Formats: sequence, structure tokens, C-alpha cells
Amino acid sequence: MKTTEISVVVPAYNEEKRIGLTLKKIIKYLGSNFKKYEVIVVDDCSKDGTSDVASKFKNVKILRNKINRGKGYSVKKGILNSKYPLVLFSDSDLATPIEELKKFLLYIKDGYDIVIASRNLKESNIVVKQSVIRQLMGKTFPILVNIITFMRFKDTQCGFKLFRTEVGKNIMSLQTLNRFSFDVEILFIAKKNGYKIKEAPVVWIDKAGSTVNPLKDSIKMLIDLFIVRYNNLLGKYRIKN
Repeated sequence: MKTTEISVVVPAYNEEKRIGLTLKKIIKYLGSNFKKYEVIVVDDCSKDGTSDVASKFKNVKILRNKINRGKGYSVKKGILNSKYPLVLFSDSDLATPIEELKKFLLYIKDGYDIVIASRNLKESNIVVKQSVIRQLMGKTFPILVNIITFMRFKDTQCGFKLFRTEVGKNIMSLQTLNRFSFDVEILFIAKKNGYKIKEAPVVWIDKAGSTVNPLKDSIKMLIDLFIVRYNNLLGKYRIKN
């Protein structure tokens, strides 16, 4: 039964080979379950035909960054341009299947403002695991997040998060990090401003093609955690009513 209206943001960089199948799955699911929907593909200055493939689909809006700005910038841009009451951002590989959205909607109905997918909850079903190195990163980074930011999430980095759109736009208006650590920053902003966040278990299937550099990006993400703390000390994260 069709229930509501939703925007779905898909950040994409050089995703020509799989964006078509991803959009087919998303559109099929949304068309069967929502009264109105839009899909926003934010092309982060891809060097391939990502935008060309995406442009073949109806109900898909394409926003293209003039230079490569990062996943965080692209998600922020997409959410700020969304028009329906709920907005989901999903990684372009659909490692978290779009069907998982159904359980997220139930949490929103229960009063949560944000629902985030978590691979590290015991109830999650990891169908295809990551490489050993990426598994180690996935277990270690949340510990560092907890120590440095005092947040108690099991997994901040999973690319499948649902927001009440007004809440998402409030948070993104204060976001400063443009790359992989942006998830931590937006959750920190949400917690600081009293929004209710649900960390939910999901089905998750690792997909090849990650652009994360285990060494280089791990160091940068660690530095970003201290940037979040510093920005907080400067008072940058308080939403003005």
C-alpha cells in the first residue's frame, strides 16, 4: 500500500557501470510503495557516463558538481535540494538493499527524527563480508568515534540513512566536512541539537569498487574527528531557531 512521499539522494562518482541497475531497483520499490517520490543523483564530477545513464530515467533529478567535492558534499547538496517530507540517502552500490527502507519508516512513525543503518549490530545480516582490512576499519573507527566525540554508535559510516527532511536540512546547513567523515559530523550535530536517532540493523552485502584508501583515508578520518570536537568548541553546531 502506498503510504507517503519521499526523496532519495544517491551520491555517485564514476558509477556508470552500476548506477542504471541501482536506479531501476530504487524506482521500482518507490513506485510500488509511495504516493510521490523523487530520486536525486548527485554526480561528483564523474569522469565516465554516470550522468548520461542516470538521465535516461524518469523521476530522476541530476545535480552535477563542477569539481570533485566528496561524498559528504554530494549528500549535503542532495538533501538541501530535496522536496518531500522524508529523505533517504543511499550509497550507489545498494550494499544496503532499498527494501530495508520499510523498517526505517516504522521507526520514523515511532517518533525518531533520523534512522541510520548499522552493520555492527548483532541483529544485522551481513550476507557478503568486507575484506579483512575494511572489517578492521569498520570495527576500530566506531571505538575512536566513541572516545573522541563521546557518541555511542556501533556504526556511523553505513551509507543508508533516513531523515525527516526538515531535520536533515537543519543539520546539513551546519555540516563542514565534505568527505568520508561527514557521517560522524552530521550525527554529532543531530545529537547536540536533541534529535532522536535510531541505529537499526540491516541486511548488508559488500560490493566491490570502494574508493576508500585504508591508510590515507583512515588518517584523514581520525583528524576529522578532532575537527568535529574543535568546531563544537567554536559553537558551530548549534541550530538557530
